[in-house]
Order: sequence, then C-alpha cells, then structure tokens
Amino acid sequence: MDRVELAGFLRRRREQLRPEDVGLPAGARRRAPGLRREEVAALAAMSTDYYTRLEQQRGPQPSEQMLAALARALRLTDAERDYLFRVAGRNAPSPRVTATHVAPALQRVLDRLDDTPALILSNLGEVLVQNRFAEALYGDSSHFTGHARSGIYRWFTDPDERLIYPAQDRDRQGRAQVANLRAAYASMGPRSRAGELVRALQKESAEFAELWERHEVGKRFEDHKVLVHPQLGEIEVDCQALFTEDQSQALLVLTAPPRTEAFDKLQLLGVLGTEKFVS
Repeated sequence: MDRVELAGFLRRRREQLRPEDVGLPAGARRRAPGLRREEVAALAAMSTDYYTRLEQQRGPQPSEQMLAALARALRLTDAERDYLFRVAGRNAPSPRVTATHVAPALQRVLDRLDDTPALILSNLGEVLVQNRFAEALYGDSSHFTGHARSGIYRWFTDPDERLIYPAQDRDRQGRAQVANLRAAYASMGPRSRAGELVRALQKESAEFAELWERHEVGKRFEDHKVLVHPQLGEIEVDCQALFTEDQSQALLVLTAPPRTEAFDKLQLLGVLGTEKFVS
C-alpha cells in the first residue's frame, strides 16, 4: 500500500469534483475547491473519520469493497479505478468488482434525475445504484448478497419479488427476465457469472428451466407497464433504458405524463420515501 500516492490521488480527485457533478446542491460559497471530505464519505457510505485518515496517510488498508465504493463516489473511470486498487495495495479488481462498478456516464445522468424513479442495473439484473424515488418504489436492494443480488434470480426464488407487478402481467415479466439473462449469457459465456446464475436457477426453479428451454433472447429498450406500490396502489409508467456501449449496464428511468394520476403518485414517492403509512 502506497499511502502517499493513495492520499494524493484521493485528494486530487475530490478537489476536481463539484457538488453538481455528483447530484449535490452547490450550497453556500466554499472556501476550498471540490467536494468536502464528509461529502465523499457519505457518497461512499463510510465514516468521515475513516476517509479523512486515508487522505492524511494514516488510515488502514481499504478492503476491495471500500475501494469499489470510493471509485463510485469519486466517479472514477475504469483506468482510474484500477489505479486506485493498485496504490492501495490490492490486485486489479476482480471480475465481480469490475462488473458492479457503475459506468461514470450513466452515473452522471442519474445524478441529475431527482424528480422521478431512476436506477442503474447490470445485465444480470443487479441494482448498482438507485435514487430515492426508485428506492421508495422498489425497496432498498443494497442488502442482497450472492445470487440474490440479481433481480432475475429473486424473481424465480422469492415470491415477494413479483408483488411489484399485477398478477396478470407476471408471466410476461418472467419471460422477459429469462430473455434478458440469455442475452447476457450469450455475451459473457457459460463460465461467467451469467453461467453461474443460469445453472443455479435451473436447479432451483422448474419454471425457469422450462422458460430457458424456449431459447428466447431479448433486451428491452422501452416498455409501458403497471407497477404496484404497497401504499399507493397501481402506477402506470413508461420505462426508458439507456445502455452503455457494451450493453453491460442500463439506466432505467420511469416517468408518467404530467397532470395524470400516475404522475402525482410518482411525485408522492419523494415525500413517502421508504416509510410506511400508518393506518
């Protein structure tokens, strides 16, 4: 671990970012350029003291998980992320870490979407990051681990995952989930994380195994759907997807026409958050 290089790199990247670059209000005039240490720490979900010690060349060696969080918070490119790992004394990011590193271009767009549900997904259906509207609609996905990080996996193994859709639309959504996974499987190969997911689901879900044998392939770029919120009921939305060049990640944005009931419900999500109404 090169403490001097790590501290200098973190400080320089922090100073190069402005609040609006990461979706934060500019606020009052700042005495120093860039983000504050506490802002970077909050974006990376770590304590300010921990981050401060890294910049002061006296912190412990960060774990891969901490480095991945810092790379996302500082909006690092792939090359910058790899450099961060190396100066921190870690090997080049593992395929699993690389796969969950949010594409900076998509992150910049997401940072500016603060009035409607938006989230970034991997091609395996993993929520990489979501805004507060999406969290209020879909729930917090950050606690899932292993195969369960994939919404495709949960669709076929956890009945609660389907409650977000009306009963009459669940068969179509199941087919779409499998078609999306097959597209990822084709690009990533049988020995990839996609292959691991397919083999696990073939063992655990007869429904998945049957749908997999249909050999349907697809990747939806837009969709019109009805989602069901526990308190607000059905919400009719348009879903638009913006993909990275390699199709490995997608930014999903949910909207509804202004002055409609669905639009009002989406706005109410921002007030409701993840709390539940008390009857």
